[in-house]
Amino acid sequence: MVPEVLRRQAGRWRNIPRAQRRTVRFVAASTVAGLVVATGAVAAAGPWDSGQRKAERDRAAAAARAGGERHAAGGPSSGSGSAPPVLGALGTGRPPARAALAAALEPLLQDSALGSTHAASVVDAQSGDELYGTGQDVAYTPASTIKLATAAAALCALGPEHRIATTVVASGSDGIVLVGGGDPTLTALPAQGEGPRFASLRDLADATAKALKARGTNRTKLAYDTSRYSGPVLHSIGPNDNIAPVTALMVDEGRLDGSDKGPAERSADPAGDAARTFAGLLHERGVEVDGDPAEAHADASAQRIAAVSSAPLSALVERALTNSDNDIAEALARQTALASGQPASFEGAAKAVTDRLGRLGLPSGPARIADGSGLDRTDQVPAALLSRILARAADPAHPELRPLLTGLPVAGFTGTLRDRYASGDGKGVVRAKTGTLTGVNTLAGTVVDADGRLLAFAFMAGGTADPDAAQRALDHLASTLAGCGCRTG
Repeated sequence: MVPEVLRRQAGRWRNIPRAQRRTVRFVAASTVAGLVVATGAVAAAGPWDSGQRKAERDRAAAAARAGGERHAAGGPSSGSGSAPPVLGALGTGRPPARAALAAALEPLLQDSALGSTHAASVVDAQSGDELYGTGQDVAYTPASTIKLATAAAALCALGPEHRIATTVVASGSDGIVLVGGGDPTLTALPAQGEGPRFASLRDLADATAKALKARGTNRTKLAYDTSRYSGPVLHSIGPNDNIAPVTALMVDEGRLDGSDKGPAERSADPAGDAARTFAGLLHERGVEVDGDPAEAHADASAQRIAAVSSAPLSALVERALTNSDNDIAEALARQTALASGQPASFEGAAKAVTDRLGRLGLPSGPARIADGSGLDRTDQVPAALLSRILARAADPAHPELRPLLTGLPVAGFTGTLRDRYASGDGKGVVRAKTGTLTGVNTLAGTVVDADGRLLAFAFMAGGTADPDAAQRALDHLASTLAGCGCRTG
């Protein structure tokens, strides 16, 4: 339900001239940096209690206390033309007219920068009705926008509060086994600043050393167990800076340069490296490890002596979408497989993700899912599936899917959209997952249109020759969609 005071504000908003309305909407949306979508989707943006989204909320609250776009010291704390009218209008406007939407989008879809094939789907998030589509039911290579499907399936299978455990168990009378649970965010780096707290190998070493000393020993043998995952560890693209070997045990995504996102040189043996790092941490804590860590299979009945858990799945989903993190995406797919009784392999994960989409009432039709990250070019997904996943995430009946919306990069501000939308109506208003492979460019996300209506969209282009030009064309489509209203395009 929309509060009565917001309903009154909505009426005032519609009386503002259209040009002024667009300017006000841009300023308020940029300041709020995403709260527009959260309110417009009937609180669909979720609790905002993880990582970046908490930071966005805090910045937005500070901006609101300062009076929206009025930043001068001593200025008014509120007033017409700042956030309240925008927020009040959300969800109260009518969806844009189909004919006007087609008139606005179709000329832009003819841009040669979009390559030899393209598809588009626009869905009204409130009603679920498709407002525009062209080629929307034909499956195309989605690139990283397939992470939306992966994340939706994981949230459906496990719930947003699920955490992935990394454990240490006793092995015989003189050894321990480090058991990987499949958490790629397990880190060996020291804690730095505030933000999301991911599982720490240092904390695990603290607890393990304490447990061993309580047993009267400061020496141990160390093995490591990666059996939670099965099948090949190498992605079909082979060794690549965009993804580490997919294994149930790794630290810092197997990165060798200390980075936390983007391409980086990766370890060829992330599980072995994690175990050796753990042995070094135990040494620092007064526990000597005899010999080199060896791979083993922990007994199912072995006693657990220490454990750490990942951040909630909601935070992992947000990080995967905001930074287009391939390692987390593949982990989400395998966790979905484990929850679904499928082998935690590329093949088992693909089947599990497809099945979970069906359970969400999202028939995949001609879709073929080959991996969780979108690096595999044999992935084939229709634009209509991507837009409907986002619309389903905005449905109050599916609060478990809200991290799909809160994790979307914000145009001109965060993640893979930080350096896009330098100007125009889309900045701060478009929230979307990007997708890029050679010859493939995609964009799928949400906008709040000129009348406060939340729309979900997917634009896909194949056979592109100039990736920068293709991205600009996709961004123009999303910005234009944000500028549409119920009466005109």
